Amino acid sequence: MLLKCLTRGCVSRHVSVSGSTGRSVLNPVCVNEGGAGSLIRLPVTPTLEQETILAGDAATALAAWQARSGEIFTVVDPENLHYRVRITSGGPDRFCCIPFARLAEATESSLRIDVLHALPSKERFELVLEKLTELGVFRVVPMETAHSSTLAERDAHQRKSHRWPHLLRRAGRQCRRAMLPELYAPVDFATALTLVAEAEVKLLLDETEAPWTLKEGIGQLRPQSVALLIGPEGGFSRQEVALAQQAGVLPVRLGPRILRTETAAIAATTLVQGLIGDLG
Repeated sequence: MLLKCLTRGCVSRHVSVSGSTGRSVLNPVCVNEGGAGSLIRLPVTPTLEQETILAGDAATALAAWQARSGEIFTVVDPENLHYRVRITSGGPDRFCCIPFARLAEATESSLRIDVLHALPSKERFELVLEKLTELGVFRVVPMETAHSSTLAERDAHQRKSHRWPHLLRRAGRQCRRAMLPELYAPVDFATALTLVAEAEVKLLLDETEAPWTLKEGIGQLRPQSVALLIGPEGGFSRQEVALAQQAGVLPVRLGPRILRTETAAIAATTLVQGLIGDLG
């Protein structure tokens, strides 16, 4: 039985015009129904191998995953214990599953990591999306920066950005995540800075002039949320770095070698999860 998908992720530019400047602005919009709404919840602690009714908001979560009857997912009970379950049935008001294994550890990190990544050329962003999902990030936001590609340029020859939500779902299933990362439509750099305003630690990778390493930038801090800004090939412009600093973002470097943008995103996220998250 097919559990009807209530929404279809589609990546596109969401543009408005600023009343103060008259310029076009890329608006922050989540395009894949990720985040807390995609977490499949159990209303009670289950008994293994016994059919259990899912929580009342299961329809929204299952739609985000485009789930079908018979497929296996990770779900969470009221004690935040994680289980592997098989979806058994679904209807307008009732969704059921059979839990068959309790996981030893939660698959969702207690550390929220948001990655804002300048759009790379070719298909490198697809690799980034897959690996960041596996590494447990909460949100991925593509950016159009001074030196980056634009969504229009990437999709000019063959439109592939519409596949991005599918890549997150596939990677999330493979690594047994309980929640899909939020995926945003591309934003400009100024908008990206507003999206990281609430993060306790905000780091921008700057391999040319940053006086501190990423590890030094975190130091003895044990934040609950970290935002990472990853530049394109060629890095951020000096103006962008200055604007980020004014917004409380700390420029840091990863090491003595220059990394490709997709490598930098994966390495930085791995380091943060290893230092203060759930890796290692």
